[in-house]
Amino acid sequence: MTSVSTAIIGMGFMGRTHARSYHAAAAAGYPCSLRWVCDPDASRLDPTAPVAGNLGSGEGPAWDVNSVRATTSVDEVLSSDIDLVSICTHTDSHVGLALRVLAAGKHVLLEKPVAVNAAEVRRLADAARDAGTLIMPAMCMRFWPGWDWLRDRVRDGSLGTLRSATFQRLGSGPSWAAEFYQNTARSGGALIDLHIHDADFIHWCFGPPAAVSSTGGPMHVSTHYHYPDGPSHITAEGAWDLAPGAGFRMKYLANFERGSAEFDIASKTPLVLHTNEGPQPIELSTSTGYDGQVRHLVSLIAEGRRDLIATLDQAAAVAAMLEAEATSAREHRIVNL
Repeated sequence: MTSVSTAIIGMGFMGRTHARSYHAAAAAGYPCSLRWVCDPDASRLDPTAPVAGNLGSGEGPAWDVNSVRATTSVDEVLSSDIDLVSICTHTDSHVGLALRVLAAGKHVLLEKPVAVNAAEVRRLADAARDAGTLIMPAMCMRFWPGWDWLRDRVRDGSLGTLRSATFQRLGSGPSWAAEFYQNTARSGGALIDLHIHDADFIHWCFGPPAAVSSTGGPMHVSTHYHYPDGPSHITAEGAWDLAPGAGFRMKYLANFERGSAEFDIASKTPLVLHTNEGPQPIELSTSTGYDGQVRHLVSLIAEGRRDLIATLDQAAAVAAMLEAEATSAREHRIVNL
């Protein structure tokens, strides 16, 4: 297989997370190597600099300064001989940067949300169709241990028909880069930046809903997804309005004919299946969805394949669904899709 050399643009919490995932992939035998890190803020190019995020950012330096070059210049990265670029910058820079990377002939792993509106996602999707390289939106919940398990159970029917599922993703909002995240015109608020994880997973797992009905607003939203020929109760709640000391919650409860699956990222046993025989812990990989998406894309590039698990066309459909959710919450009505 071809070895895949990589670079990361944007070295905040998510950029460092990608760096650790590339190093972990290489250590696990995947044919990749991190070669460059890039950020216009030179202070972020210190691999030991502390960063904040919803989840832990790992121990020790995020990359090896002896093997990874650091620069404040995107042009320097794009003129190098790397194969794949992770874009981990603020949302309103995603499309422009992705177009530059594609034009330079590189593959792209693009952090979510691709953009705050569906039209921009479609514009990038149209451009990507003519590119000879791959571009994948970083929809990490499709790869998250316990969430991929849920999709498999929905698809294989081993627990019977799914009757209902509720998803919850709640936090106090990013304390870092507050000028960006609190500006809903740029970030989309929790509805776009955080709730997108569950919206995307629901769309991927159950398909596009016929309609959505939402309550709340950009910083706290709850949505019911209408599936006339599917489960009668699919909901997701996302928020950034918890008190700072309240912590972060990432949960689901899925009720099948023959069991209820409960996931809680804060639990020592994140996934438990409850049946008539009692609770059954489900053994999960110790990796993360961030690791999974990196390994998937690296493998495709190395093997010359194009069967992406997440695509820009899917990202555009989810962006349109989120726009419908925002309209539903604002206008207090069901919105058909």
